[in-house]
Amino acid sequence: MGRPSLLLPLCASVSLLGGLTFGYELAVISGALLPLQLDFGLSCSQQELLVGSLLLGALLASLVGGCLIDRYGRKQAILGSNLVLLAGSLSLGLAGSLAWLLLGRSVAGFAISLSSMACCIHVSELAGPRQRGVLVALYEAGITVGVLLSYVLNYALAGAPRGWRHMFGWAAAPALLQSLSLLFLPAGTVGAATRKDLIPLQGGEATKLDPGRPRYAFVDLFRARDNMRVRTVVGLGLVLFQQLTGQPNVLAYASTIFQSVGFQGGSSAVLASVGLGAVKVAATLMAMGLVDRAGRRALLLAGCALMALSVSGLGLVSFAVPLHSGPACLAVPNATRLSGFPGDSGLPRGLAPPLPPTTDQSPRQPVLSTSEKTRPPPGAKDPTALSLTPPARLSPTPEHALLHWTALVCMMVFVSAFSIGFGPVTWLVLSEIYPVEIRGRAFAFCNSFNWAANLFISLSFLDLIGAIGLSWTFLLYGLTAVFGLGFIYLFVPETKGQSLADIDQQFQKKWFPLSFGHRQSSAGVQYSRIEVSAAS
Repeated sequence: MGRPSLLLPLCASVSLLGGLTFGYELAVISGALLPLQLDFGLSCSQQELLVGSLLLGALLASLVGGCLIDRYGRKQAILGSNLVLLAGSLSLGLAGSLAWLLLGRSVAGFAISLSSMACCIHVSELAGPRQRGVLVALYEAGITVGVLLSYVLNYALAGAPRGWRHMFGWAAAPALLQSLSLLFLPAGTVGAATRKDLIPLQGGEATKLDPGRPRYAFVDLFRARDNMRVRTVVGLGLVLFQQLTGQPNVLAYASTIFQSVGFQGGSSAVLASVGLGAVKVAATLMAMGLVDRAGRRALLLAGCALMALSVSGLGLVSFAVPLHSGPACLAVPNATRLSGFPGDSGLPRGLAPPLPPTTDQSPRQPVLSTSEKTRPPPGAKDPTALSLTPPARLSPTPEHALLHWTALVCMMVFVSAFSIGFGPVTWLVLSEIYPVEIRGRAFAFCNSFNWAANLFISLSFLDLIGAIGLSWTFLLYGLTAVFGLGFIYLFVPETKGQSLADIDQQFQKKWFPLSFGHRQSSAGVQYSRIEVSAAS
């Protein structure tokens, strides 16, 4: 235990497995929601509440998690969050009512949010300038692998009885493996030194824990002291633009979006989403190879520009695809409902009995009718169905087939661009720009805005489509990405090749050069090599 040759791989495994758990929990609902609707007879509002419950739990963790991380340490916070995640997975796997599902999703959201913050900070503090970018980016790689794994399992378990229980239960596996790896890692840089750690240390990072160091209160994040206000602007800007460009909806509603642009049937849409996940993994691996070479700023600029172009292209393509004027609610027959569900009265509240469908009813396919469709109650929305226009379906024309594939390409470029830029780099920059004394609270503060924006974007997606249409919604996301590009160019500096102490000193200047990391030579990076005795 504590052998230097194992510490770097263990650090990498903690980052990768933490991201895998996060990505799996975030995306598994896209495949589990329809089986849950069939089993529990969920109404549109209940489905949306179930989707948003994880975000609510994550938001709560971001509000209180910073204090926990700074008080009890990064390692203890990760271990504690994994225990909480096990409790949430147990609640979801054994759930027999909507209340237990909501509780389990909220608990899981709290756990993955706390773990994500502590994991990125812990890894950034253990690793040196040459490894920090790759190791923190591994967390994003884990997220993409987790998303892809959730899509694959969703497809494999789509026809299994109560398959959604297995979907939720598998989230515990990577959390257990991460906890096992974490037990062999030191609690921090001081612990790394006492355990003969050969991971390059930040120049003087261990001395930052000295009681003589200046202390920061939470309100200092908004003051001019040590340029903390500028750091907060950089952090908040990155997390807000990361969400306001519409990325959460691509993950949570990937299958739905593909159906809305013409991929018929649930199976083809899920398969398209699996392809989307594979592209996302490949793009993240590319970012890992470039983050310490091209730099953080360059990846953010390139990724945001590609996001603006691709999501705008998706909006233009959807103009040519006939869509329903707004989202419709799936009607669920009474036979598919579980007995004993609170308030069980047959159909979801406010819905009339469904009319006979013109297509074979399938658990993976929306119910469509050539006559008047069942109307949802006022304000009801459904995150599982964006229905196509009801008229009789003919064989798709070559032009429409080309548009469908163009939409697929645009969406793949969009998620690839996110995985190159905002995905890994946002959390890397947040773990670098704040002093160690307030890093946990500052990271959590920015993360609270991240989850709040995520919740807002997810819950407003279907309302926005109903108000302005799918095409204009995507074009609005494209315009937001253009504003994000301007923000990155003006405010986000380059931090590659810098120790955390050097980055802190650069930010303390009233005016700092945006490219202060470009001219940093390897000779300027300080390492602490500690000899290892035979006994260790």
